[in-house]
Amino acid sequence: MDLAFLHPLYEHPGPWASVYVDTSRHTEDTPHERQLTAQAMARQLADQGADEATCRAVQSAIEDLRHSSEPHGRALFARAGEVILDPPLARPPQGGDWAEWAPLPRVTPLLELAGEDPVCVVAYVDRKGADFELRSALGREEAGGVTGRQWPVHRTSSVDWSERHFQLRVENTWEHNAAEIADALAVCQEETRADLLILVGDDRERRSVHERLPKRLHDLVVEAPHGIGSRLLDEDVERARAEHVRRRAAAELERFLAARNRDDEGRAGAVEGVPALVEAARERRIGELLIRPGGPDAHREVWIGEDPDQVAVRRTDLKILGEQHSWPARADDALIRSAVATDAAALAVSEQEAQEAPVGGLGALLRWK
Repeated sequence: MDLAFLHPLYEHPGPWASVYVDTSRHTEDTPHERQLTAQAMARQLADQGADEATCRAVQSAIEDLRHSSEPHGRALFARAGEVILDPPLARPPQGGDWAEWAPLPRVTPLLELAGEDPVCVVAYVDRKGADFELRSALGREEAGGVTGRQWPVHRTSSVDWSERHFQLRVENTWEHNAAEIADALAVCQEETRADLLILVGDDRERRSVHERLPKRLHDLVVEAPHGIGSRLLDEDVERARAEHVRRRAAAELERFLAARNRDDEGRAGAVEGVPALVEAARERRIGELLIRPGGPDAHREVWIGEDPDQVAVRRTDLKILGEQHSWPARADDALIRSAVATDAAALAVSEQEAQEAPVGGLGALLRWK
């Protein structure tokens, strides 16, 4: 997950209100239920010590979602009477709505709820052209298309030798249209930065377009087994998106497992465990942070100063470094703050994928050994 969008959360000191709201239910009573949710979240924050202005800002922001049709949810991060960031979620928050008041924004859940949301272009292909549709967890929208040659596109049933020239023209039309579709799809991918290209259509039409796409895109292509109009097509798309997330997480975990092996000089390209990660954060060596949300180290207490690289296992360590002001914070949130400041990435690794790695639930690929 690219963490650049989180920069506004670390341009101001805390404490912060972090709120996760489920908007996946839509009924006649939804506006009233959202209003009750807004009041409940404001009360939770107030009970934890949040200032009145911030509680009001959060309540107002949730009330503004009364008529929202967002399919999953919204995260809200507020301080000093202002909502600073409110990203939509790609999945509903587990356990429903919740709010927390803490020295740092509670951003780790975003890795699972908003981070891995592959964007895909679904290309509905036929012999005359294609229509493109952009899909993500937040919905779908038209993304253009291409119209190829319109005639001739159908074979005749004749086997007379006099028809061979016509049949050849049909073949040339198909090939021409497939090439135009492939070119337009490559441009669409470049403009949208789509993670996947899903081809929908007859076997020959899909294959013809697939073969003509640039080689750099071949690994992004999935050919949907069901055609246009099939009720199973949406399942094909979601299955492809889920498989893309699984493959990427597995590849990054494999990189991590290989990198943590020490070389002949005793150096490793990856670390795990809070003390080693804190040291790497202070030295700005974290390249990608791996978090297993259920791991015990994720909620372990560390100490932070005002700057992102001011993080320590013990409060006295910060004083030795010359930091006069310090606060306790969760290890995962403190490390994400450091990652954001150094333009590092982050990845949530599921328990099933991780199989107890990284140890304790926190690890990192390093920029240098």
